[in-house]
Amino acid sequence: MEKTVHIVVIDAQGGGIGKQLVAAVKKSIPNTVVTAVGTNGAATSAMIKAGADQAATGENAVVVACRRADVIMGPIGIVIADAMLGEITPAMAVAVGQSRAARILIPVERCATTVAGVQDTSTGILVKSAVDSLRSLIGISNN
Repeated sequence: MEKTVHIVVIDAQGGGIGKQLVAAVKKSIPNTVVTAVGTNGAATSAMIKAGADQAATGENAVVVACRRADVIMGPIGIVIADAMLGEITPAMAVAVGQSRAARILIPVERCATTVAGVQDTSTGILVKSAVDSLRSLIGISNN
């Protein structure tokens, strides 16, 4: 019996990156349970519409989900306190950073954060790269 992989996708603001991640993971990778955690209702709703298996909203939901995840995915701001217009609380950033889960982060250059060495790339290409990284992490060929 193949192990089910528990993926937590965290996003803020309108949930656009999270929505794309949820849709790509659900389409591309079988045997995953995707939990969408938004910092607000709009982000959570967007990820539910994209096909998340379960969803929750808010700081405590992020903290709890990070304890249960095999892999955490989202924009890089989820590990930076006060990022995303202040929606990422220090407790959220710590929960993501201290989780035993693997982290796959989308290197968006917002929130006064520049990721050196990252080329200006479309979000769609970044999401595809993140899903390819997830497939590799869990041992699925990227063919």
